[in-house]
Amino acid sequence: MNLADIGYTVFLEKSEFQSLPEGLQTGRVAAEHKERYIVLTSEGEYEAEITGNMRFSAESRMDFPAVGDWVLLTAYANDFAVIHKILPRYSILERKAAGNSSEAQIIATNVDYAFLIQSVDRDFNVNRIERYLTLCYSSGISPVVVLTKIDLIDAATLASIKCSVEKRIINVPVVTVSNITKEGLNDLEKLIEKGKTCCLLGSSGAGKSTLINNLAGKDIMRTDVVSESTNKGRHVTTHRELIVLDKGGVLIDNPGMREVGITDMSTGLEKTFELIYELSTDCKFKDCTHTNEPGCAVLKAVGSGQIDKALYKNFLKLEKEKNYYEMSALEKRQKDKNFGKMIKNFKKEIKKKK
Repeated sequence: MNLADIGYTVFLEKSEFQSLPEGLQTGRVAAEHKERYIVLTSEGEYEAEITGNMRFSAESRMDFPAVGDWVLLTAYANDFAVIHKILPRYSILERKAAGNSSEAQIIATNVDYAFLIQSVDRDFNVNRIERYLTLCYSSGISPVVVLTKIDLIDAATLASIKCSVEKRIINVPVVTVSNITKEGLNDLEKLIEKGKTCCLLGSSGAGKSTLINNLAGKDIMRTDVVSESTNKGRHVTTHRELIVLDKGGVLIDNPGMREVGITDMSTGLEKTFELIYELSTDCKFKDCTHTNEPGCAVLKAVGSGQIDKALYKNFLKLEKEKNYYEMSALEKRQKDKNFGKMIKNFKKEIKKKK
């Protein structure tokens, strides 16, 4: 396997040791199963684990290998390997971990662009697309909106849905696809470049696994149907997986995400809601919250119809979520700092008594 075919770039080449120690080789993490990793290299596929030193020195899950990572490893017999080092990541796609945790969870790394998968037949929601956009923009990843299951609605409804997306989401390609009739599949294939990595993001039942099978030209992902009783998708994909296409290009599939919490993503929000941020410079107060202040240029634009009301409400929701995450993360860092001081003082007292 040629490493360039699975995304190896000049950036990564410069990140390696000038001369690799004997026995080390470069590989890319294709899957993770409870700290056991499948790694692709030019010499084949290995099942790998990290060194004890990597595990001991890791401060958080961010310091462990993730799908998409390039690593340096030592290969042994029986297709087994040990990972020694993670090469610098040029992009990290992450979300807030589920629940009340202020930790960030890596979705995938070293991603060039993302397909934001949304089915048009059931719970279509532009707000969710804007949430995914924020994740992408904060990581420097180029997004593409992919509307699936277009065979289940008529042309007029599809045109209306596509118009609603393009009205709120500017300068982002929108591709409509049917996994049944294959309509629109060629348009999507044209966006997949050899050596580039694309991550698929979307809810369960949106058609990600079937889309990957169609793009690969063979059944490599298990698929299922949407539950008739709940009208919700089932989690067919249970783990993240990197897939190399025969035609060129790399896809990273993800389990369906019903909860997509954003982290510290002010840059992402600025680009997703670019018009709001541009108009905010004309607000009377620099610390305007755009909720009830006099002289707020954003509220004025909402009232005149310049800014879509639904877009404005989603902006306030995501802004509040971001601020809450930042405050939670700050509090956690302070607690960790205080705990560190307590341990340090405790050790000093022990030394004095000795």
